[in-house]
Amino acid sequence: MNRIRTSFAVFKKYQPLLKELVKRDITIRYRHSVLGLLWTVLNPLLMMIVMSIVFSTLFTNSIDNFPVYVMIGNVVFNCNSEATNRGLNSILWNSSLIKKVYIPKYLFPLATVASSLINFGFSFIALILVMLFTGAEFYPTLITVWIPLLYLITFSLGLSLILCSINVFFRDTEHLYSVFITIWMYLSAIFYSTDILPDGVNTVVYYNPIYQLITFFRKIIMDGVFPSIQTNLLCVSYSVSMLIIGLAVFYKSQDKFILHI
Repeated sequence: MNRIRTSFAVFKKYQPLLKELVKRDITIRYRHSVLGLLWTVLNPLLMMIVMSIVFSTLFTNSIDNFPVYVMIGNVVFNCNSEATNRGLNSILWNSSLIKKVYIPKYLFPLATVASSLINFGFSFIALILVMLFTGAEFYPTLITVWIPLLYLITFSLGLSLILCSINVFFRDTEHLYSVFITIWMYLSAIFYSTDILPDGVNTVVYYNPIYQLITFFRKIIMDGVFPSIQTNLLCVSYSVSMLIIGLAVFYKSQDKFILHI
């Protein structure tokens, strides 16, 4: 209990630093961009347009409001992808700072996940615009969007903690993960319905955590239905398990970071 209190006290002490790290992450990302943060709205819109054009003849007959369907998948998947890709390098990118002063090292992957959450907010604005443009119905369940978002952020933070820990000792992690994330995207039903998949592949997709989270978002946004307790428990188990594993891996290896960065 005392350890938990100490951890919260340390976190509270370094909250201003966390805010600065988040601000720096966003500033650096768009430093040389003319449009800056506007890209967080434009990127999902452009991707939705491209995918709608490319896959419209294949899947639109079986999927209602295909642009919104694709947009939700993209926004959710990109949030996790962005958080984990940047979180993967968060310790190495801040190695000079870690060597100079004591800072709780978990702040660095946490900052990348927090900045991805901000980007998600802007991307969600783009999603609302697409819903308005396509005449999609707005259901009361839309106000519960924070629930799957909490699951998503928890999952992304846990995975970021694992990846940044491994990457300190094995620098090829970044390249391997870029291949994995591509495969992961195609197994997340972003631009197709799982009805077209054979049983074996459908099972793999069903147990994909990001697919479950994307489906959760689609149900409350497109169908006006809040998912079942079973679905919530599945998402909670994925998210909490990933965070627990991430914290365990991170805290076990963090003392050795200084020897390898």
